[in-house]
Amino acid sequence: METTDAPQIIEHIHESVTFTPYETRWVPCSAKMCVMGIYPKGTGVIKVCELARGELKTVAEKESKVGFKCGTFGASSLEDRALATGDFEGNVQIWSLERMDVPSFSVKGHGQIINCIDGCGGLSIGGGAPELVTGSRDGCVRVWDPRVAEPVVSLEPEEGAARDCWTVCFGNSYNDDERVVCAGYDNGDVKMFDLRTNSIRWECNVGNGVTGLEFDRKDIEMNKLCVTTLESRFRVYDVRTQHPEDGFAFMKEKAHKATIWHCKHLPQNRDVFMTCGGNGGLNIYKYSYPAQRSVKDAKGVMKGQAGSVELLNSKVISTQPVVSFDWSPDKEGLACMACLDQTVRVNIVTKLHLY
Repeated sequence: METTDAPQIIEHIHESVTFTPYETRWVPCSAKMCVMGIYPKGTGVIKVCELARGELKTVAEKESKVGFKCGTFGASSLEDRALATGDFEGNVQIWSLERMDVPSFSVKGHGQIINCIDGCGGLSIGGGAPELVTGSRDGCVRVWDPRVAEPVVSLEPEEGAARDCWTVCFGNSYNDDERVVCAGYDNGDVKMFDLRTNSIRWECNVGNGVTGLEFDRKDIEMNKLCVTTLESRFRVYDVRTQHPEDGFAFMKEKAHKATIWHCKHLPQNRDVFMTCGGNGGLNIYKYSYPAQRSVKDAKGVMKGQAGSVELLNSKVISTQPVVSFDWSPDKEGLACMACLDQTVRVNIVTKLHLY
């Protein structure tokens, strides 16, 4: 590829904060973003910032007794943009950005820190009920309906065998009935749970602790699943064809020479994705499908075929890990991120329309 056509990763805003930021999320249908984290004294903070002439202008701020570890916007519409958070004491809360004095929903969801949260529902017309999924150090994965105080699904570990759940995500939500939850654990386990049949649909072990999981789209029939891990590795599974013995086909790649914290697919093009490294680097990739996505094996059973990835560009932006990354759903190439050097950044990735 000619370097003149490669996407360029350009820093737009670089701002230091007085707390450790763990999550950054764009507010849907706006030029605002939410930053969540923890102060050195242990209290939590939610900061709502707006892009204003090359700077981040604080428009609202909420300090809490407990630090925030993760957050998400489950809905992408203007009317339903409520922020869901998980904190260091296991609380699941939902906040209205217009009135942040008290949460509109609050429940003690887990016995220990909530490492990860994801939202689904309200993604499209007929997208089903609004739901949240949380994963915790206590080994539990729980699905929440904000209309009730108890979890609608709770995946409990066997007694004495609890593994730290580091990441969760929704997928396959293409109608009111279908929905799956994927969870990744510190021992390398990946489990896919089908909420319609209330059963484990698929599981595997990738050999290293799973730091990030994301489907290329939540609201379509399952297409691709990206898994990022410790030891500089990530995998992309083709989840359209499941073989009864071999499971899903996948390709694997090494990157960053450090833990890969996240994989985030571009909302405007599901075949382009960014990985975030423990070396403070960003890598942007393009996934290419094989000539045939599925073939028959020796027994005549359909089996998936893995594709390949091409590194379009990379850039080291910090001396510390990039622990959060979020593409703007409204403006192609605009991204916000948080680094452990106590900085929040807004970057622009150019020329993505060429892919």
